[in-house]
Amino acid sequence: MTTPVSGRMIELPGTEALWLLESAAQGQLVYVRGEVPVLRPAFHVLEYGRLIVRTPAQAAALASRSSLTYHAHEIKVAGGIGWTVTVTGPAEVITDPDEAGHYRRTLHGWTDGPHDTLVRIRPQTVAGFRLAHAEAAR
Repeated sequence: MTTPVSGRMIELPGTEALWLLESAAQGQLVYVRGEVPVLRPAFHVLEYGRLIVRTPAQAAALASRSSLTYHAHEIKVAGGIGWTVTVTGPAEVITDPDEAGHYRRTLHGWTDGPHDTLVRIRPQTVAGFRLAHAEAAR
């Protein structure tokens, strides 16, 4: 039997949270359809202050939203340490064929076809937390 680890969440400045997000390749795109939250797995890259996301969601479901949320984390369950970052901001589906082609070559996809969408999010709200052992956070 393992003993639970006492931990703390330490809020991070936006720049550090974006740095952590940049170190990851995968996360989840979050949006609301009807009244139900929808989470889609996604690959991402942070370029020129914009978050480019490739996700298995229909472009029509995302195009009508002026703002989207993206979440990524890296948590070591055994040690109870890691980080979590959530970004929200204005978003748009990437429709330019040259730009879309570049990101389809750059980012892995989950599916091909109508559920393979590229989205650009301009981070306005960045919330990040580092998960640490209680004694390390003091």
